[in-house]
Amino acid sequence: MAESNKLRFTLSMAAGLVLLIMTLYLTLSYGINELTAAGLIQTLLGSHPTGEYDVLIYQFRLPRLILAGLIGGGLGLAGAVLQGISRNGLADPGILGINAGAGFAVILFMFFFRISLGGADWMAILAMPAFGLVGGLAAALFVYFFSRENGRLDSQRFLLTGIALGSGLSACSLYITLKMNPADFQTAALWSVGSLSYANWACVLTVTPWLLLLVPVILQKAVVLDLFQLDESSMRSLGMNVEREQGILLLCSTGLVSACVAVSGTIGFVGLIVPHLAKSLAGISHQRILPLAALLGMLLVILADFMAKNVFAPAELAVGIMVALIGVPYFIYLLFKSKA
Repeated sequence: MAESNKLRFTLSMAAGLVLLIMTLYLTLSYGINELTAAGLIQTLLGSHPTGEYDVLIYQFRLPRLILAGLIGGGLGLAGAVLQGISRNGLADPGILGINAGAGFAVILFMFFFRISLGGADWMAILAMPAFGLVGGLAAALFVYFFSRENGRLDSQRFLLTGIALGSGLSACSLYITLKMNPADFQTAALWSVGSLSYANWACVLTVTPWLLLLVPVILQKAVVLDLFQLDESSMRSLGMNVEREQGILLLCSTGLVSACVAVSGTIGFVGLIVPHLAKSLAGISHQRILPLAALLGMLLVILADFMAKNVFAPAELAVGIMVALIGVPYFIYLLFKSKA
């Protein structure tokens, strides 16, 4: 079984990388202004004879593509961690209220400092994840402490507390956006449902350091996540400090989610769908689940953003809506599966 899972993991990673490369090419070349393969390669290498596509690629499509990949990878990884430490396959940054907490903090930042992603300077955009981290961490700690019973984390209470908190914070965010002026309200409303319309290199620079800092820590904790599938008494008997490890992993996953939410809004269901797909393809070892979840998350968000831009062109859907159209049926399937 172990050898079979390793083989499936290798094949899944290889197939995922091929699909990702194909998706990258499709995203960069297809749109209202289409590029041939030769024109795209020449533009990327800076050798196009006219340079007419430089602005299109380097100022619009490429930063949006990279940002979609970073956000998808971060949310997929965070979802795998949250499902691991809670032992609940329905755990997700959106369902647990972490998205809503980070989003509420960023909405407050936009409201009080009169900041919008469309016109914000670099320093303002770089500051957003810090505010998102405060909100996301506050929500995560609230859910964590109110979900403990007799010194143990109750996975069902963990989920229900997150749903209740997320609903309350989403309502508060909506109330704040209604107090904004019309221009800022339109920006905040689009951002709140998950959008990459304002993607630029400042947003990419904002997310990248958080991933470079937190992803290695999570990958090093893969074996610890495997141990979380045991009951707490067994983990303690192995000499594991359960609260400390839960705290580190919760902090890392919250940091990833907060950085992603700060620049893209609340894109739900990525952290729910992707870990389940990774487990079905790679088995139960988090040394395989985590990298595969990151890859599948990148692929899902990039594909969803491509569809959001082109299915109803010239109109554009928010990427969060497109992911939700994919995620809601899968979520219902998981509910029926867990009930069975």
